[in-house]
Amino acid sequence: MGSFRRPRPRFMSSPVLSDLPRFHAARQAAQLSSSTAWNSVQKAVINVFRGGGLQNNELYSLNESVRRLLKSELGSFITEYFQNQLLAKGLLFIEEKVKLYEGENRVGVLSETWDHFFTEILPTLQAIFYPVQGQELTVRQIALLGFRDLVLLKVNLEDTLPLVQTVLPPSILQMLLILQGIHEPTGPSAGYLQLEELIKQVVSPYLGTYGDPSFSSENRVLGKRLFPLQSLPTISRNRSVLIWATALDCELLGPY
Repeated sequence: MGSFRRPRPRFMSSPVLSDLPRFHAARQAAQLSSSTAWNSVQKAVINVFRGGGLQNNELYSLNESVRRLLKSELGSFITEYFQNQLLAKGLLFIEEKVKLYEGENRVGVLSETWDHFFTEILPTLQAIFYPVQGQELTVRQIALLGFRDLVLLKVNLEDTLPLVQTVLPPSILQMLLILQGIHEPTGPSAGYLQLEELIKQVVSPYLGTYGDPSFSSENRVLGKRLFPLQSLPTISRNRSVLIWATALDCELLGPY
């Protein structure tokens, strides 16, 4: 009767340990790819804010970079990074430019700056970040709220409007009404209520979020610069305000 031999255990190299070098190499390659993609997006956005444009076929490559970022570890943070880093940095350029001017000149420069932002910068930002699907706010809404909080409410327009001796540029009215149509998901913020106070200086009568119990003859002191509500259809024949009347997503009509 043959003796029973217990088979010796065979120790094999762990597949996990053997794959570690390849895993680290793949991870580093992915991180490098994400870093390269983000750098290209960041460079393009800052260039747009500084007055530059996109090169031929650049938009396609930027969309691909954004899609790559969405699939990476940065994917869940890309909207937050756009809002708090890229957008904030770009809008700082605009704020500093407007603040170089005083009095009525500041209103004129703000009007021109808004025209450029609304017709050039904003559509380009939407195009670059087209693959991003916002959970609560779209890229367009985030950018407009950023303009409100980081530009409009930083240039002391409430003190400058009473100094305007000529007709208020229609673009200023367009800007205020478009921004008035953008609402935060949590309801009226302090910034939104500040915006309404500005609108009361140029639109008469104006019924704000909480009504306007203080409306009196004092609000009509700026008569030459106030736009009665019944005059808006006439004003909208202006090319720039016509953009307001046909704003994308019906933002002016959206209630809280």
